[in-house]
Amino acid sequence: MRNGELIRTALQSLRSNRKRSFLTMIGIIIGIASVIAILALGKGVKVKILSSLQANQAGEQTALLTYKPDDNTDMEPGLNQDDVEMVRNAGFKDVRNVYIKQETEDTNIPVNVLGYDHPLRTTMQSSAPDVDVVAGHKWTSSDNQQGNQVAMISESQAKRFFNSTSDAVKGAVTINNASYTIVGVYKSNPDNIDVPELYVPKKTYFRGQSSETGNTLAVVVAKGGNVSKVGKEVQSLLHQKGTHYDEGYYSFTDMAQMLEGISAVIDSLTYFIVLIGSISLVIAGIGVMNMMYISVSERTQEIGIRLAVGATSRQIMWQFLLEAVALTLTGGLIGFVLGAVLAIVISQFLPFNAIVTFGHFLLAFGVSTAVGIIFGLLPARQAANKNLIDILR
Repeated sequence: MRNGELIRTALQSLRSNRKRSFLTMIGIIIGIASVIAILALGKGVKVKILSSLQANQAGEQTALLTYKPDDNTDMEPGLNQDDVEMVRNAGFKDVRNVYIKQETEDTNIPVNVLGYDHPLRTTMQSSAPDVDVVAGHKWTSSDNQQGNQVAMISESQAKRFFNSTSDAVKGAVTINNASYTIVGVYKSNPDNIDVPELYVPKKTYFRGQSSETGNTLAVVVAKGGNVSKVGKEVQSLLHQKGTHYDEGYYSFTDMAQMLEGISAVIDSLTYFIVLIGSISLVIAGIGVMNMMYISVSERTQEIGIRLAVGATSRQIMWQFLLEAVALTLTGGLIGFVLGAVLAIVISQFLPFNAIVTFGHFLLAFGVSTAVGIIFGLLPARQAANKNLIDILR
């Protein structure tokens, strides 16, 4: 019996009992579909997170170095244009640009209130703050667009500087020699120390300012460059020759190591969920084995006829094994398509796109084939071991 005939005979046997074959495939379809959907969504969220943290569209990566003073009350910026020029002229390989990065949120800046400077945790944003107002009103997005010098202060700071929340409204604070009128007071959250103490419009704050000083240095590294190595070299240089090296320290966040850690965590979670979903494949495989045992029992006479006309035990085994593989492979391919469609549909309601790769197809193909071989082998061997004399009796 030729290989082509073996395959054709196996497919004909499955088609002869389509309902039973389809019901047996359901487990494979569900198992493969769930695995593919999870992998596609996991790949999508991984790419989304890493792309948002990693490189820009040109493939350039940015190393960020932050200055922190030894004295927490020191509000003078730790980086200036001298530091920028020093790094630019140091001859670091693959460095494309160096500049001082403007902070836009949760930044401690010196705020002058009633003639005295106080370091307040300030957030600059374009839209109205999402806070509960206890006095006055919120500033709006139009205030930001028009560059209105308005601000909102926390309830605790209002009472600290102006004795009451009502007295704080229409009061003023000075930031970078610009006066901001307080239009609203919002409720403080004593349990959350990260809540800003002052909100000002972003456009107003940066109007007329340059990025000549600050506490964060951005070093842009060319595509393919070693951003970790460059960041550490710049950090070492600043510790030796930075304008404020003796008044604080420069920290470098190694994004490469962070990304590797994030990637490993996402992969681990994805594979763990896939492992749980794969339990259904084991159950489906047991269902395939059960069906094949029933098929062997029902087709004893057919096996005897084949043996009588010259078929070998090996050919009998291959016929039943091919039936099991054809069954699981068909279910696997249907499951792959279903899982890919399911992942794409689900991702429409999420902030990232599902990513289905050719590797996912190979996985579905390989796993479904392996399930057919593993769980179809014993029934196939039972069919091959049947004795023609016993069958004739």
